[in-house]
Amino acid sequence: MRIGLLTDGGYPYATGESRLWCDRLVRGLAQHEFDLFALSRSAEQEAQGWVRLPSQVVGVRTAPLWTADEETLGLHTPRGPLARLLTGGGARTYARRERRLFATHFADLAAAVCGAAGGERGETADAGTGARTEGAASRLADERFTRGLYGLAELAFEHGGLPAALRSETAVRILEAACRAPGTGRTVQTASVADLLAFTAELDRALRPLSLDWYDEDGLGAVDLCHATAGGVAALPGLLAKRFFGVPLLVTEHAVRVRAHYLASGGAPAGAPVRALLAQFHGLLATEVYRQAALVTPGNTHARRWQERCGADPAKVRTVYPGMESARFAALGEREDDGGPDTLVWVGRIEPAKDLITLLHAFAEVRLAEPDARLRIIGAPAQGPAGAAYLERCRTLAAQLFPADQAAGDSGGTEGDSDRTGSDSDQSAGSGEAPVTFEEIGGPEVPDLAQAYGAGGVVVLSSVVEGFPISLVEAMFCGRATVSTDVGAVVEVIGGTGLVVPPRNARALADACVALLRDPERRARLGAAARARALELFTVEQNLAAFRGIYLDLIARAPVRERPLPAGDDTPRPFATPPEVHVRDHWPVPAGGERADRTPSWAGAGGSDA
Repeated sequence: MRIGLLTDGGYPYATGESRLWCDRLVRGLAQHEFDLFALSRSAEQEAQGWVRLPSQVVGVRTAPLWTADEETLGLHTPRGPLARLLTGGGARTYARRERRLFATHFADLAAAVCGAAGGERGETADAGTGARTEGAASRLADERFTRGLYGLAELAFEHGGLPAALRSETAVRILEAACRAPGTGRTVQTASVADLLAFTAELDRALRPLSLDWYDEDGLGAVDLCHATAGGVAALPGLLAKRFFGVPLLVTEHAVRVRAHYLASGGAPAGAPVRALLAQFHGLLATEVYRQAALVTPGNTHARRWQERCGADPAKVRTVYPGMESARFAALGEREDDGGPDTLVWVGRIEPAKDLITLLHAFAEVRLAEPDARLRIIGAPAQGPAGAAYLERCRTLAAQLFPADQAAGDSGGTEGDSDRTGSDSDQSAGSGEAPVTFEEIGGPEVPDLAQAYGAGGVVVLSSVVEGFPISLVEAMFCGRATVSTDVGAVVEVIGGTGLVVPPRNARALADACVALLRDPERRARLGAAARARALELFTVEQNLAAFRGIYLDLIARAPVRERPLPAGDDTPRPFATPPEVHVRDHWPVPAGGERADRTPSWAGAGGSDA
């Protein structure tokens, strides 16, 4: 079958989220053809190029979300009469009818996003108070949002010009009226003109997929199934493919986009009204994506809970753990030694969400109980000045807590695993005898990722925010006992094969580490159980087997769509004909009607209804 793979800021680009998972999926399901429809997130990402694509990728279409220049967006040619209204500068202008349609559709979307109350047909009220019920208000917002979203999509498909219209004065005035309408929240009502302009700019970027040239019989109209590898904006093309062509939509989320947006917006420089509007928009979009998807496959139960809270039907949700390569850790996982029996190891990307500050305070208590204990922090800071600043803060705290020979314990390294390294540091090689060391993968002490996990007897995860904990699964493949904080999908991944403590609790983290450092038999027992669990649930093989079955199941339940074949192409298409035409039997007589002759043409003229 032919799969339309929808990505956002990842595959086929060399950097970005889920690129490794997508590449494994495409290469592992070589019996299918894949068309890639990729959204890019930055000019830097595009400049770094694509990964090497396998032969089963038959087409690639890309579009940027980071620019507002219509000339570089690859927007489709308008299909309606507005094509003749293009101005000399290339910008599209709307005639009166199209302006009226835009105002209607955008007013619906803005009213839903702003949560405005109004005399909408079909709304219900409480008999005693006359107030609309919360459920009715939610349904009304969903209806207006979908009406506005698909109305804007059809306008863009027929006439183009949507990016300019979304940034127009008309759009700002409509949005302002929606914000000031009765029933909106106090935060939204205080939105300034600057806030409205900032939101319409973000909305233009989020709705950019509505204007792309992907919706034709050679694009998304030619695929058997759309597979969105993320929710939100990445799934928008899948929504339109279903609406325009009836293509079933599969949505896979390893990290729920709505949750990620909420976490990111907390520290965003935008004002409170802009953050509130964006949160409402992404929430409504997520609800529509989950409603229209034939199946939603979260990467863990933690993500599933978020999806169901955002409106996903539990009957259409199936947890499929992301597959990871276990072979690179096989040699270490089969060894019986436990690395450094007195050493704790932390592996990952150094950033505030990993809460190394609490880990360092906890290790100070570990040293009081076990004076010979060591802590090796292996990784590199997150990209940008914030990551470097956090690393420096951790170094300073370590020097204060463990002043003796701390500087000699830092060992540098070259760039290794792209998810854990990627910035050079001024670390100096030392003896490694200091109680706390900061190291990078690729140096002489830690040449590869497996050696990082093998550097100690206990692997620690101290995060305060976590989705699917990849480093924890890698430690399990290595047969290591683990101590983790109870965040994200940690408890689900561990499943009783490691110790779990509350986040930001240095005392609990220290006590758990000391318990394992003092009990080598328990460490070995937990490590073996962790490895067995990881090999059962989290390998690439189990992930590919799951999606192989999901693809076939969704296609089997999808209605057959007629597609004209290119001239002279008589290649058999396995899903071009419904299976029932091959059944040598007769169809039941409809109630109240005569039985039609449904004998297949290949059965010959001798076929009879008798």
